[in-house]
Amino acid sequence: MPNAEGDKLEDIIRALGAELCKRTALLATAESCTGGLIAHEATNVSGSSRWFAGGVVAYANSVKQQVLGVPEIVLATHGAVSRETVLAMAAGVQQTFGAKAALAVSGIAGPDGGTPEKPVGTVWMAWALGDATCSTLWRFSGTRLEVKQQAARAALEGMLDMVRRTGG
Repeated sequence: MPNAEGDKLEDIIRALGAELCKRTALLATAESCTGGLIAHEATNVSGSSRWFAGGVVAYANSVKQQVLGVPEIVLATHGAVSRETVLAMAAGVQQTFGAKAALAVSGIAGPDGGTPEKPVGTVWMAWALGDATCSTLWRFSGTRLEVKQQAARAALEGMLDMVRRTGG
């Protein structure tokens, strides 16, 4: 990640907003386990309306399918917490909002719901910028709120990193 752990989340969001504004790019979010926390944090920063289009909290699989266009076969084969699902979520929210940049998060915040294959704290993220995409698997620890906060921060840092690397 491009930012030291000590960086304030607000500073990361401001830097992301500045990079997106330089490129006249809008960001859209598709959130499952973070429950809208990423959109909440983004809109806490004054001026975010210049670069934040909106977001979808797709907690239920039916919302992932009906609103974001995640194919049923992807959910049935790979599950909601998977690389394939978050890539489809990112593409779906990017298209829905007509945004150049998109991020998607799906995971298991706990304290229930984990399995040996996907323990509590497992979070998949995907980012899209134009036609470029990338994804990452994270394993966070802590309380439900701590997992959500760590995931939101990592998602925003990842988007900032992608925008800086690709030149948007």
